[in-house]
Formats: sequence, C-alpha cells, structure tokens
Amino acid sequence: MPLHVHPAPAPALRSVLAALGSPTAVREARTPALRSAQGPLSPELPLPVHVLERIGPNGLAPATRLAGWRFLIRGSEQAVAGADTMLTPDGWAFSHFFEGPYIASTELALRQAETVTSPYQPRLLSIPELYMLALWLHGDTEADASGGALAPADLLVPLAPAPPGIAAHRPHRVADLLRVMTLRIASGPGPLLGSPA
Repeated sequence: MPLHVHPAPAPALRSVLAALGSPTAVREARTPALRSAQGPLSPELPLPVHVLERIGPNGLAPATRLAGWRFLIRGSEQAVAGADTMLTPDGWAFSHFFEGPYIASTELALRQAETVTSPYQPRLLSIPELYMLALWLHGDTEADASGGALAPADLLVPLAPAPPGIAAHRPHRVADLLRVMTLRIASGPGPLLGSPA
C-alpha cells in the first residue's frame, strides 16, 4: 500500500476513545448516525489536519500549521462519523464528533490514493478562505506528520463538496491547485479545474 499513515499522538487517540465510551458525549453529539450505530465503534485512519493560512497573489509561500488530528469513527460496516481532537495547553484533547459529506469523501479519496504507485503520507488540508478541505498527499513519507510545508511533488485532492470551479476527487500538483485557488480568492470564480477547456 503506498499510503504511510502515521499514528496519531497517543493522548489524542485516548481522548477519542474516552469520548466514545462516554454515553453523555455520544448522546449530546449532533450526529444521529453515531447515536443510532449498532455494535462497537472504533476510531480509525488518524489524519493530521493542517490549515493553509496564507495563499494569494502577494508572492509569499503558502504557510501551513497543524490544527488537530481527525479520526473516522467506524461502525460494523462503514464510517458513521468523524472525531476531531485539538491541542490544548494540557496536551491533546477531544474536540467534537461530526458527520456529513466529508466522511464518505475522505474514505473515497483515501481509496483512490491507495491505487497510485508513488508512496505518500496522507494528511488533511483545510483552506478556510475557500471553505475547502483536501486530502494532502505528502511525498516525504518519513516526515513528522505534525510539521512540514507543501512540497512541489505533493498532490492535493479536493474533497466533496468542493468550491465552485474546483473539481472534487481529482488529484492536482500543489502548484496547479494553488494557482487556481489564488485566482479564485483574488477574483471570484476561476476556471473549472479538471474539466475540458
């Protein structure tokens, strides 16, 4: 398998397991699928979530920072929800459960990424300026999952729903997608990436 999934920090995993074991946390979560799931639930596929903090035509290199770790919560047959953790002054802590289209979209993007021949380290990249989330396939599989910058050989796979003008589930080189995102931020809707011209 070409994907090298790094383990999440142990305290992050423990915090999610504690939340899953708490009837109050599960009952109060706004996730009907999680509350109605039958059988055991397990956190799987931990992915570091990085935030792209700076893109635009100002000539500065894009900057990323680690914002948390995300786990897919799997029931007996499929992922039914997600769980986010965040770094607090006391260490990693559970943040919240959620559900929605990004759960299935993340699973699909990971399955697609497993078919490529080059090895990658999977991460998630949040682009707040576009309300966008992408699977970030980092080419340095040995890199610390909590750090690192976007590299030219990395791939970004926009997750669905993607912003208008950006095709979901199509892998793009970092420079190509950054160019489209920069245009989109600077001037509104840009060209439809991945469609015929």
